[in-house]
Formats: sequence, C-alpha cells, structure tokens
Amino acid sequence: MSKNRFLRRAGASEIVQKLTAKAVHERKLISEGDRILIAASGGKDSSVMAWALSNIRQALKVEYSLAALHISSDFCQCCKKSVLAARLEEWGISYTDLSVPIIGRLKEGRKMNCYWCSTQRRTELIKYALENGFNKIALGHHLDDIIETFFMNMMNKGSLSAMPVYLAYRKYPLCIIRPLAYLEERQIINCATEQNILKAACTCPYGVNSGRREIRDRIADFTGNSGAVKRRILAAMSGGAGDLLVDAEENIGHTESRRRFDEGSEDETC
Repeated sequence: MSKNRFLRRAGASEIVQKLTAKAVHERKLISEGDRILIAASGGKDSSVMAWALSNIRQALKVEYSLAALHISSDFCQCCKKSVLAARLEEWGISYTDLSVPIIGRLKEGRKMNCYWCSTQRRTELIKYALENGFNKIALGHHLDDIIETFFMNMMNKGSLSAMPVYLAYRKYPLCIIRPLAYLEERQIINCATEQNILKAACTCPYGVNSGRREIRDRIADFTGNSGAVKRRILAAMSGGAGDLLVDAEENIGHTESRRRFDEGSEDETC
C-alpha cells in the first residue's frame, strides 16, 4: 500500500504509531538501552507522544525505558494532573510533577512571555534528566511546529534554520528528540480524540497572541493546508548541503543563536 493510500485509509491511532516509528527509525532517535524522559505538558501533543512511544516498542524491536516529567508553573493551574498521571500509569510510564516559579524568576521590569517560560522549563528538564540518569528528552513538537519555526527563523531572523528532530548537546551527555516530526497536528488531534486523550489537555493563557499563530495562518494559506506540501517542505529542509533537522556536536553553536524561535510551541508551554 502506498504512503498516501495508507494515510487515507488507516485509523488515526495507527497513523500516529506508524509515522512515529518511521521518524524514530529513519532519524535514529532511539537506541538500545536509552532512558527517555518525556516532557509531559498535559497537552495533546506530548500526551499522544507518550502513548505512541509506549505502544511502538515491539515494532521498533529496541529496549528503552520511559518516564515523564510535568513542570507545574506558578501561573497555569488548568492542567488536569490526575487525568494525566492516570493515563501515563496506564501506558506504563512513571510520572513526576515538579513545581517551578516561572513568573517568580522574572527580573524586575520584565514581562512574562513564551520564550522565558520555555527556557525555564527546558533548564529544569535538562537538570532533572542529568540528575536522574536519562540520556534523552522527548519533546512533543510535530510537523507543523517544525515548518512554522523554519519560516519564523527565515522571516524574523534571516536565518535558514529549523527546529531539529535530533539535537545532541555539547555540554551534556544528553540529546533532544522529537518523535512526532512526521505527524501533522490534525493527525495528532484525531488520535487524541480516538484515544480519549483530549480531556487532559491544557491551554496556556500566555500563548493566545503568540506570533506562531500568525505564521501558522500564513502557511495554511500558501500550502492550502496540504499534508503532501508540508511533507515536501520538511524533505527540503534535509535535502540540501546540510540537514537542518539534525543538530549534532559539530554544529551545536548554531542552535543557541536560533533558540528564541525553537522553543515556543503551545504544547510545551502548558
């Protein structure tokens, strides 16, 4: 069966599992013995990712362990943590809730924004992973997030750079992986509905006026919201002289300069 026919005929949950496994396999995101920390925001993306990573072990034929860390902020209390914890336990994933005073860390005169929130969360994720023996952190960014970041970097910074699917830190024995890279947001929403995951979703009050929403509308206009077109854009990012979807030790310096736009999808800032 062709890829397009599969995407038309398969159920939502099957599509998520197949495309997650495909991304993991093609991008070599998971290796034997990995200890993976899931950044569990309570939103649909990271929750579907946790479900998928738990369910594709047999297909991948790789032994790895999963645990989830939820970072509770001092400004957003809408996440249904009990539902999140119960679902993760159902999928065999241990759960930890860590409270972080994100607004409390703001310097005087500074305003709360997605960039500040995401950098504080990322700092705590890295710290927790290193202290507890994890070698990889899994983030719930998807195909639409990656394309949006590419165009934000190009138009706002004049940089041809993207949100990497695989990022190896130079300073730490730690990698960032994005297993949902081949999935459109609408495919994740369909799976979340099918698996009754949306009931645990969380919406960040600071993400309402995000610049990412504006670029999302522009991309929908010129792609006609076509999944095939979006996948060709993704292929183009890794089809040139350098693969923009991989950021390893030799080019890690570029990552820090573009971090402002890499960090802020709604799911991670919940």
